[in-house]
Parts: sequence; structure tokens; C-alpha cells
Amino acid sequence: MYAINEYFADFNKSTADQATKLANATFVGLEQLVNLNLSAAKTAFELNTKNFKALSEITDVQGLVAFRAKVTESGVENVLSYSRDAYEVVSGAQAEVSKVMEAGMSTLNKNLASVVDKAVKSAPAGSDVAVTALKSTMAATSAAIDSLTKASRQVVDFTDASVRAATAKAAAVSATVNKAARKAA
Repeated sequence: MYAINEYFADFNKSTADQATKLANATFVGLEQLVNLNLSAAKTAFELNTKNFKALSEITDVQGLVAFRAKVTESGVENVLSYSRDAYEVVSGAQAEVSKVMEAGMSTLNKNLASVVDKAVKSAPAGSDVAVTALKSTMAATSAAIDSLTKASRQVVDFTDASVRAATAKAAAVSATVNKAARKAA
């Protein structure tokens, strides 16, 4: 007879490994996001210092209008760039977490199927109905997990495409508005 304790020991080891991988993926993403924010803060400080100096040198209204248009354009470009970079970091971390979770679910499924097979082999005579029901439940669970995984991938892909399209559209609108502002100045 198969010792169920071995299964639980393997399961606990696998769970600890998965938790470690998830924590590592999360910390890598968090580190990238912190670095991005530090870089953005440094860039913003340098840009604001430069803009303050340029503002103090303006002598007429036309110079002020041109300065405003330039600062606005630069600000929108910086925000769009930061948004793209932050999205890439978060998206990459999410993809890594999804990959680890999918691998964990796959391993869990295989291990559970192995336990069921071993339990079926040692099942007493006359338990055919229970064995069939257990196998049917396992198949349905595996199919449900596969469907959820595919659906979540589709949602992530759709969201990714939507965010990229919105960012591109915002950049195009910003360029058009800034071009019009420069002509007006």
C-alpha cells in the first residue's frame, strides 16, 4: 500500500519551493520598480532644476508661452515614458508569477494523479464506482484548471494590447497638441 505521508511530504516540499520562487519573482519585480522610481525622481529633480533656471531667464510673454509649451510637452513625454516602463516592470513580474503558478499547478496535478493511480491499485474489490468517480473528478478538475489558465492568459494579453494602444494614442495626441501649441506661440 502506498504511504500517503510520502505524498504530503513531497507536497510540502513542492509548496515550499513554489513559495520561494514566487517570493523571488516578486522581489525582483519590486526591486525593478524601486529602481525605476528612483531614476524617475532623479530625472524629475534634474529637469525641474533646469526648468527653474530657464524660467528665471525669461524676459517676455512670448518666451513664457514657449517655455510653458516646452515644459508641458516634456512633462507629458516623461509621464508616458514612466508609464510604459512601469507597465513593463509590472507586466514582467506578473508573467513570471503566472509562469511559476502554472508550473506549480501542473506539478500538483501530476502528483495528485500519481497518488490517485496508486490508491486505485490498492483499492479493495468492489470499489469500482468510487474509483471511476474519483478519476472523473480528477479529469474535470484538470480541465477546469486548464480553462482558467487559458482564460487568464487571454485576459492578460488583451489588457497588454489595450494598455499599449492607449499609450500610443496618448503619445500621438500629446504630440499633436504640443505641435499646435508651438505654432500658436
